[in-house]
Amino acid sequence: MYNFLNQRKNVQVYDWINNRPERFRVSESDAAIQLDLIAKVRGFSSAEVFFLSLEDQLKNKRTYGALLNVYVYSRSKEKAESLFDTMRSKGYVVHPLPFNVMMTLYMNVKEYDKVDMLVSEMMEKKIQLDIYTYNIWLSSCGSQGSIEKMEQVFEQMEKDPTIIPNWSTFSTMASMYIRMDQTEKAEECLRNVENRIKGRDRIPFHYLLSLYGRIGNKDEVYRVWNTYKSVFPKNTPNLGYHAVISSLVKVHDIAGAEKLYKEWVSVKLSYDPRVGNLLLDWYVEAGDMQKALSFFKKMKEDGGFPNSNTWEILSEGYIADKRISEALSCLKEAFMVANDSRSWRPKPLNLSAFIELCQEQGDMESAESLTELLKLSKFSKYKAYESFIGSSDDEVDRTDDIIHGSENMDGDSEMMLNELQGSF
Repeated sequence: MYNFLNQRKNVQVYDWINNRPERFRVSESDAAIQLDLIAKVRGFSSAEVFFLSLEDQLKNKRTYGALLNVYVYSRSKEKAESLFDTMRSKGYVVHPLPFNVMMTLYMNVKEYDKVDMLVSEMMEKKIQLDIYTYNIWLSSCGSQGSIEKMEQVFEQMEKDPTIIPNWSTFSTMASMYIRMDQTEKAEECLRNVENRIKGRDRIPFHYLLSLYGRIGNKDEVYRVWNTYKSVFPKNTPNLGYHAVISSLVKVHDIAGAEKLYKEWVSVKLSYDPRVGNLLLDWYVEAGDMQKALSFFKKMKEDGGFPNSNTWEILSEGYIADKRISEALSCLKEAFMVANDSRSWRPKPLNLSAFIELCQEQGDMESAESLTELLKLSKFSKYKAYESFIGSSDDEVDRTDDIIHGSENMDGDSEMMLNELQGSF
């Protein structure tokens, strides 16, 4: 929330500058930064309007690149592909960055063959592959279930004199090995991640905690956590606690997760409901609504403001207990809070479960209430909810076939996109 408010303030500053052209000259870099901020604060449609309003001399590879990044982050595939073709025709696609951004898009929409096509195009045009290109390519090969192909790409990477594999390289490979149940190879990669941590970079620790949790290695989760705390003895961020608590929940060490939650509450600078949601979700999944509701009360006492995901988790518990009224009340709260969220979207499976419960108990009034919620919400034009509200084809936003947002984006892809964004 702090970052969002800060971004909104920055947009307001740029608005003030733009309204005084006689006093301020906006540079190409300024325009690119402003476009990115507008997309984050006001949405990508507003970013498009801003781009079109730019003077011709400001529409260059920087601003085109920034708009491409906006389309990729919003997963607007057709718009991104069209813009990429325009950038090709203008001679802006002569270095790795735009290729990497498009590869990230294809990773997120699971069109892995197009990642291979872009790599081939780079090689044909003798455009040097950089570390991001290789890391995305590795991820693409692994996502296709081909260990052999992924390892061949890594061998090519090692032979490339311009490339030094970084911690992200080995984190990506570890994640793929875990997906394919190659635990020994995954743990070898994780040791390489740890050996390549430089300076005071916290992010690799978050990935180590998460990936050891996925492997199910509780001892390594605690070891990495203790190392992390020794390197950063003060002001451990919410993301650090989120990573370790999430992993402890994955390895079913709920007592350990609860202990660290209490520690986090005592030292936190601000309450992030995503941390509390980890335990709340566990209690609901375990079928213990009494414990879940008790913990929900404690979350609020600890200073937390429930987000949409918090209310959705509670609705899942009430649906499992066949309590329609309470489930609907939670869903209404989730939709209300969603007005201030850029990422949350209701789970179609949860909505289906609620509708089925209503049909089972003959409560079609509540089912209709949910339908009205969807119709009146910002989600009404998304294809994922078409079956719930009976939208016609021309009413549905076909650019959004995949539920996305920062909470739903694949972790590795989001990390790559964030790193690439800083390069514009």
